[in-house]
Amino acid sequence: MPIKSVHLTNYYHKTSGGISTAYNKLLEAAERHRRFVRLIVPGERTTTEEVNEFARIYYVKANYSPVFDRRYRLMTPLRYILDQSPIKRILRDEQPDIVEIGEKYSLSLMAGLMRKRIMNVSPKRPMLVQMSCERMDDNVRSFISDGSISKWFCRRFMGNYNLPMFDFHLVNSVYTRQELIDSLSPDENPRRSERFLNFCWRFLRAPKVAIGDRIFVNQCGVDIDLFSAKRKDARVREELIRKHGLSNNAKFLLYAGRISPEKNIKLLPALMEILKHDTSVNYHLLIAGSGPSVEWLASESQKRAPGCITLLGHIDNKPELANLFANCDAFVHPNPREPFGITPLEAMASGLPVVAPNAGGVLSYANENNAWLTKATANNFAGSIRDIFSSADKKLAKIKNGAETASKYSWELSTDNSFALYDRMFAEFTGRRDLYDYSEPLETRDFVSRFTTC
Repeated sequence: MPIKSVHLTNYYHKTSGGISTAYNKLLEAAERHRRFVRLIVPGERTTTEEVNEFARIYYVKANYSPVFDRRYRLMTPLRYILDQSPIKRILRDEQPDIVEIGEKYSLSLMAGLMRKRIMNVSPKRPMLVQMSCERMDDNVRSFISDGSISKWFCRRFMGNYNLPMFDFHLVNSVYTRQELIDSLSPDENPRRSERFLNFCWRFLRAPKVAIGDRIFVNQCGVDIDLFSAKRKDARVREELIRKHGLSNNAKFLLYAGRISPEKNIKLLPALMEILKHDTSVNYHLLIAGSGPSVEWLASESQKRAPGCITLLGHIDNKPELANLFANCDAFVHPNPREPFGITPLEAMASGLPVVAPNAGGVLSYANENNAWLTKATANNFAGSIRDIFSSADKKLAKIKNGAETASKYSWELSTDNSFALYDRMFAEFTGRRDLYDYSEPLETRDFVSRFTTC
């Protein structure tokens, strides 16, 4: 029988971005690989969607998140702890070989409960994987505090609890992986209680395997058939100008993504405040997306760069979005802490010059040969944008290199790699189950130092 995997996340709704796209592509690939994939996500009501012969989505009724981004619903521990809770019933019915949790907050506790045999859903405990598409320290920094206490809390949470609860960790970039490594590094955690750290790892029965052998990187993809420079069309651009009352001679800069603090959107109105004073080029910024900071961004745009920024809202129609990409003049990606960054790849595939920070997960694919990389400040971004339109040869060379880069990141390749990694993990897990699934914790005081070699 093919391996069956169940994936759980709170980062999924119909208008959400990269994480939802990644899950949807995995569900599509399930049919190609002829293996069973189930996705459990929050919904307005409890229902089931049959995606294809091998893929299914379970929607579990959940309330909207009371904090951060209130467009998202939140499955809390009450949805899986109680004996007749909906998630527990689904897992018992499905009997998965692999349970993957794509979240670090309200759902990750489930792995600890399964690991301790407090939450039993099958005769043999399933393999437990955490899928990390973002870093906890970046989220806390953006939404709560950028102080030393927040940094200390994230490192302790990740090192003491998150890492030992799972058999394996699947991340979307080396940048995301680094948070896991840093959470255990003695150099990054001065004055840490080694006694308490070892207690947590023994109590949670952490795998007796080097942490470097339990973390795998699989990068996301881009729909290179949809996002293409072939969509460049004067009629599409004319309609865009007519619909939004834009200037015919403007250079259209594009930002597409969540409008949320962690995306460093504060850079956008500051950037346009600088560029509005240019007399040689008329720059106009188009913003496609939605999120908790839409009202702030609209107000700040009007205050700092009136008439220079147009908010288009969320564009759910993918061909319409791809047309927008191909008929703008440059793409702006302001987030220096992007876990991976699908939209800059979509921009490269669409034939757009890309301006991005010289930091974060975008460096998985972006470099000086295919993008304009600089420090994430308004002045630096303004300089890069001016450079794009002042040197035609450099612009054309980087656009060509960007398109070649994007062509190497198809979703088919990404999902093929995902299933190959699940198979590799599962073979390791079942072949050496005594190292991953055991009843009695080791009494040794130096548990962590024996099994955390990176």
